[in-house]
Amino acid sequence: MSVLTRDEAQTRASLIEVHRYTIDLDLTRGDEIFGSTTTIRFTARETDVDTFAELKPAALHRAVLDGQELPLDNAADVIAEGRLPLTGLAEGEHELRVETDMRYSRTGEGMHRFTDPADGETYLYTMCCMSDANDVFVGFDQPDLKAVFELHVTAPPEWTVLGNGIATRVGEPREGRWRLAPTPPISTYLFAVAAGPYHSVRTEHAGLPFGLHVRRSLAPYLEADADELFDITRRCFDRYHEIFDEPYPFDSYDQAFVPEFNAGAMENPGLVTFRDEFVYRSAVTDAERQTRAMVIAHEMAHMWFGDLVTMKWWDDIWLNESFAEYMGYQTLTETTRYTDTWADFGVRRKNWGYDADQRPSTHPVAPEPEQVPDTAAARLNFDGISYAKGASALRQLVAWLGERNFLDGINAHFARHRFGNATLADFIDSLAEASGRDVHAWADRWLRTTGVDTLTPVITTNGGRWTAEIHHQGTDESSPRPHRIAIGLYDHEPAAPHKLVLRDRVEAELNEGDGALTLPFTGPRPDLLLLNDGDLTYAKIRLDPGSWKTVLRSLSGLPEALSRAVVWNAARDMVRDGELAPGAYLDAARAHLPHETDIAIVQGVLAFARNQIADRYLPAHRRAAALATITATCRDLLRRTEDGSGPGLRLAAVRTFIHSATSAAELSDWLDGDTVPGGPALDPELRWQILGRLAVLGAATPGDIDAELVRDSSATGQEGAARCRAALPDAEAKRAAWAALFEPGDGPELSNYLVTATAGGFWQPEQHALLDEYVTAYFPAAVALADRRGPAIADSVARWGFPSTVDERTLRLGEECLNSDDPSASASTSPELRRRLGDEIDDLRRALHVRQAQENEA
Repeated sequence: MSVLTRDEAQTRASLIEVHRYTIDLDLTRGDEIFGSTTTIRFTARETDVDTFAELKPAALHRAVLDGQELPLDNAADVIAEGRLPLTGLAEGEHELRVETDMRYSRTGEGMHRFTDPADGETYLYTMCCMSDANDVFVGFDQPDLKAVFELHVTAPPEWTVLGNGIATRVGEPREGRWRLAPTPPISTYLFAVAAGPYHSVRTEHAGLPFGLHVRRSLAPYLEADADELFDITRRCFDRYHEIFDEPYPFDSYDQAFVPEFNAGAMENPGLVTFRDEFVYRSAVTDAERQTRAMVIAHEMAHMWFGDLVTMKWWDDIWLNESFAEYMGYQTLTETTRYTDTWADFGVRRKNWGYDADQRPSTHPVAPEPEQVPDTAAARLNFDGISYAKGASALRQLVAWLGERNFLDGINAHFARHRFGNATLADFIDSLAEASGRDVHAWADRWLRTTGVDTLTPVITTNGGRWTAEIHHQGTDESSPRPHRIAIGLYDHEPAAPHKLVLRDRVEAELNEGDGALTLPFTGPRPDLLLLNDGDLTYAKIRLDPGSWKTVLRSLSGLPEALSRAVVWNAARDMVRDGELAPGAYLDAARAHLPHETDIAIVQGVLAFARNQIADRYLPAHRRAAALATITATCRDLLRRTEDGSGPGLRLAAVRTFIHSATSAAELSDWLDGDTVPGGPALDPELRWQILGRLAVLGAATPGDIDAELVRDSSATGQEGAARCRAALPDAEAKRAAWAALFEPGDGPELSNYLVTATAGGFWQPEQHALLDEYVTAYFPAAVALADRRGPAIADSVARWGFPSTVDERTLRLGEECLNSDDPSASASTSPELRRRLGDEIDDLRRALHVRQAQENEA
């Protein structure tokens, strides 16, 4: 199957203009295929044009161009290549009509089909981004060939149909016919439809219909949260209308929470799709509700940046994602009860960007066009750089330009390119004109470069004066970026030495190429000097020895959550760089998390301590002690919240305690009693987490798992059971899980979510001896699976199924897989697998480096 190259897209865009798609989908043809008939009206800009349309059908029945049947004696070749040739087109208007059968997906790509095990009901939805629209309809599938979409659907009569435009039943209800209102011009990757017996909650706001939709088995949970979801949606909608001159450009705003969704959400105009884990059926922390709210705000921002104005080619995907990421956090801070969203971004989301930017696979936020030569390469850039680093860069840009200039530039950009396409240069031109500043030079340093700068303070004292020398190091030492930062100066509070008070916050600009900036001060030096206080820039920071001593004593005494997040990030970076012993990080967590009030910080620090330090960065013989430290920290949080205060903190502590327990007795008591002493009562998610840990520890049986599945037969229960079965420390259980993941059988293969669940249970540090043979088998098996099942499964099996062993053998086998000349053993045949394996291997290499640094210190 061919991938579309940038050169091909540019050529096609120069040859044709697309006006309208009329699509007719028949969703009543069984479990495997659906009917798709597409009529495209387009214009050839010159005579004797040769071009093509993309399609990936199960069967190609008919193709008619301008009333003439196209010969289909080469239909097998067309299907194999995924391209329908259109040759010798005369200048002027044309009409192409293609009748096909298309396959349903079980991997979250194209038209995904899901049958709910809770009640047997079936649900469909599309995911066309990036280049999967041709799994649903025939089209010219590239972002800069926008067109009007008109959709007709035949579905079972009891189903609801949703799409980019308002859906209306036509004909007799028993016919199941629907017509969706034509859209304004949008890109093919934004086409969306969802169909099934969805439960809906509807309202109206600003004259537009708003809707929330979920499968019926989750209806009570959607109803419970509908007021909150609508409140967030209305607040974001109103805020965007305050700051954007362009009104919301579509006829409705539906939000569908759909099963087995690969991404967090997708910004389809008028029909945003979310993973249905955001409809909570069990207790969650306030930080998790904040994350859901941020995703709502993020996707709504896309209605302007991404949908109204769209990139020309995928090298500018960051324009969509970075902007939406920035606006999501900023809008929540300004308009909702979630006022510490940037602390959450700093301690949990931003690290995604930092980690990605230090791997060999790093790329500029805005790569050069030739670095994204085709859609396969573009797919790899939906990562922490395009989202988290890009949003960090925009936050720094706003600090440099000022918010008013930034918004003026954005509004000029929308006005110039509404319902069209734009490039990075167009975006920068608008900002430069609005601000009068050299934004192009800023973009060259921030958006066209890779890596993370490091800012390090050196403090010297001289009587009643002191100086701070800030060393500014770029990735290659010759190219540090300009930074506008705040520097926090803190002192111990005399009456409460474990608390810190802000003496002053100083703004400073570190210019490109400056090796160091020296700032003189009078008076005594502060107890803590904190660079990047407020987290306005994207850089690793270091603490001077005196400040680190203060932090160890008083980190939880910093008055603002965002400042504490900056310090925790600094400690995390130092561990990853081999400059701080992992045990010292655990000691800081042990001392300060019991006093922390910000749930996002607690969750982020516990996750790093549990998943990275205990499982990867410490040698195996120190793992038990690390887990003991983590569980002791959790017990302190539980004692602090046993009076009912801080339910979110308590839930975070319970989850991590479960995951870190090394003895089964206490967890078994919780499971048998269906509650944690002092609360919370166990909901389905907590019960599956406990049973999963008991399975790892050898204290659960297949019968226990079957019994729990009877108690919770939902899709989440199916995933929990798959994870638990794969986690059993039993050779037969491991063989069965391996076969389910990697070996095609007679029945249907695992869905994307069941792949993730099974892989997540399979590798356990407690079971490395049992799993030894699978380390060698993993790499060729992953290559074969990626070749058979495609990019989404390739990504999942590399991300969640990579061996948990931290040793030189695993590193060697992984490098051999990346570099092998044998196609059957090399990850080079799947770009998604190669990218994800490369990242996992680099993380393994870093873990080994951290361990070596500890040995050297010893």
